[in-house]
Amino acid sequence: MDQDPDTQDPDTDEEREAARGGPARRERDILALERRGFLGPGAKERAIREELGLAPVRYYQLLNALLDDPRALAHDPVTVNRLRRVREARRAER
Repeated sequence: MDQDPDTQDPDTDEEREAARGGPARRERDILALERRGFLGPGAKERAIREELGLAPVRYYQLLNALLDDPRALAHDPVTVNRLRRVREARRAER
């Protein structure tokens, strides 16, 4: 017997993450990019454009909002807390 589509188990990682109230795919991709190290000037910005299809300015807007999202903290606490410390240090310098 077929199940109602609204009651089926999620089939993809994206659907499972959304069902748990986790960050969306783009948000997870942003956090994954932030976990990586980049050598040389412009390497990170190039990765942002090529891998995520975003302008660096938009990427950093999304990242900044993501740092205040409890779902992002639950998904990747090490990265989010590190980036929050960096952000606070930069704010303190101003």
